[in-house]
Amino acid sequence: MSSKENAAISQLLGLLESRYAIRVLWALRDGHAQTFRLLQDSVGGITPNTLNTRIKELREAGLVNHGSDGYIVTASGSDLLKRMNDLPAFAAKWVASQAKKKQHDLATR
Repeated sequence: MSSKENAAISQLLGLLESRYAIRVLWALRDGHAQTFRLLQDSVGGITPNTLNTRIKELREAGLVNHGSDGYIVTASGSDLLKRMNDLPAFAAKWVASQAKKKQHDLATR
């Protein structure tokens, strides 16, 4: 991987590692606009101040936009979310393997 690619990945991960950033994008993944309050409820546990900050960062990054009906992912945000489509299947397998590992660890104690 080139240093340019590493820098781009580092920059994107820096944005997505911000608390709740991925959750905000994930809450908008269906493509339907959400008002601030609905988005806050969809994300769950996020304060209005933090949501404002994340929305600002995601808008500046070109991943989220605000239209007449509320917040929505941009074409770029949608592209990123499409690339994350395997996340639910991976998460389900991962949780199952963690539970199996925990059972095994308990049984071998």
